[in-house]
Amino acid sequence: MAYTDAYKLWLEDGYFDEATRRELAEIKDRPEEIEDRFYKDLEFGTGGMRGVVGAGTNRMNRYTVRKATQGLANYILKQGTQAKGVAISFDNRHMSTEFAEVTALCLAANGIKAYLFESLRPTPELSFALRTLGCTAGVMVTASHNPSEYNGYKVYWEDGAQITAPRDKEIIAEVNACTDYHALKTMEREEAVKAGLYEVIGREIDDAFMEALKKQILHPEIIQEMADDIRIVYTPLCGTGNKPVQRILSELGFRHVYVVPEQENPDPDFTTLEYPNPEDPKAFTYALRLAKEKDADLVLATDPDADRLGVYAKDAKTGEYVAFSGNMSGMLIAEYELRERTALGIMPENPALVTTIVTTNMTIPIAEAYQVKRIEVLTGFKYIGEQIKFFEQTGSNHYVFGLEESYGCLAGTHSRDKDAIVAVMCLCEAAAYCKKHGQTLWDMMLEMYEKYGYYKETQYTITLKGVDGAKQITEIMERLRKDPPKAFGDLKVLKFRDYKEDVILDMETGEKTTTGLPRSNVLYFELPDNCWCCARPSGTEPKIKFYMGVKGDSIADAAAKNEKLTADIKALL
Repeated sequence: MAYTDAYKLWLEDGYFDEATRRELAEIKDRPEEIEDRFYKDLEFGTGGMRGVVGAGTNRMNRYTVRKATQGLANYILKQGTQAKGVAISFDNRHMSTEFAEVTALCLAANGIKAYLFESLRPTPELSFALRTLGCTAGVMVTASHNPSEYNGYKVYWEDGAQITAPRDKEIIAEVNACTDYHALKTMEREEAVKAGLYEVIGREIDDAFMEALKKQILHPEIIQEMADDIRIVYTPLCGTGNKPVQRILSELGFRHVYVVPEQENPDPDFTTLEYPNPEDPKAFTYALRLAKEKDADLVLATDPDADRLGVYAKDAKTGEYVAFSGNMSGMLIAEYELRERTALGIMPENPALVTTIVTTNMTIPIAEAYQVKRIEVLTGFKYIGEQIKFFEQTGSNHYVFGLEESYGCLAGTHSRDKDAIVAVMCLCEAAAYCKKHGQTLWDMMLEMYEKYGYYKETQYTITLKGVDGAKQITEIMERLRKDPPKAFGDLKVLKFRDYKEDVILDMETGEKTTTGLPRSNVLYFELPDNCWCCARPSGTEPKIKFYMGVKGDSIADAAAKNEKLTADIKALL
């Protein structure tokens, strides 16, 4: 159907509510806006969908959410697992409550019980809840750290991780097969409750989630000893993390936790933020101001659905607060977990550290130091969660820790997605340990640099919106794929990995081998001296991302190498 025909259908068909048709009538004289809203269906990708909230086939609205849910329901029915039900959670964004309700009622209309949280909850608790309840699947309504105009829909399977191959493609096919909006099922809430197909969940899952988190604590005695000496500033960035983070730190005994008042309560407009992303230094403006006032030891921020954690730690020598990248904070927790588990004699047999292809190469020496198997997976925490499932199925390894560069990590297996709540808890425990031994977290990070090497990573991102932008992103990837550069500046490309074609090309010998990972539109360039670069389109935003990493002799040397590699990549493009 042409986009003009799709627009006309939505504008005139009484199936679509009055507010939707009124919104579309207001853009009747804006052809570019009409095209952008209707030139395609909002893509249901390998983890779900994400887009701008609004009317149209290429927008997040109750109809596109119902379509996605009908496809999921059809898949569940074909699997014969409908009796297990589906858990649903949501964050603080515009329409999140409504989208969660639409999801629940569509499932119920298909005879699948919906377990819906009473109010907003973080992503890791959704993963925990569906496994605790024995559900066949889970849905998290969230756009994570995207700007306020976005919302999204993430699908999880019974193992608690986001859907992976081949299930992801099979569900996508079912969603795409739903072409008639009139055929999408729904029912009244009262009827669903009466039929036993709609159940509200809350406190009982919260309590179980807290107990599961506490099992990851290694030194409760040190927390008790130092809890009165640690000062923590925390901001939930107007999202879901506030209650669970405050609760876990309070129950562990930390006495001085200061929450940023301007960002404590849910706010779908993120009024005090340009961008609700803990990767953005501007997101810490209010938190750092409060940290200086309270003389805090560490400053923490979770993104709206509380699966990512941003960190600043005080440098005792200068009194300034140092920003930690996702790689740095992840490695800090990894070092603490691996070191203390080894020292306490509680490291499991055949331990494994799981990381992604764009995460710091510091994972290599730390795995060697603690005799832990290092497993590398594609970008996306769902692949880390998938490894936990494989370990349980085969008994080959025991998961100890997993991390990715984008401020996500997981200690324990209570969740199968990145968990900023457990990350907060682990970092605060590490801070207490450091303080007891006369150190700060920044001192610990410097010790790690001396021990393993001065690894540093960065990103270069190009944003290209709209129809033309998507085309340009495809063209950039194809150009790099068909004619891979032989060097970035003075750094020769040693090996070129094309994950879409499942091939690793030795640039000197011409020898080809396979990547051993699922096919994905990702290009990776291995460079000398522990340097590397990786290109991939974002799965959730109109961006192409270039990840890169180096190893230097000092902080300054690593920063200079990173700056030069970034400049060389820009010049090549």
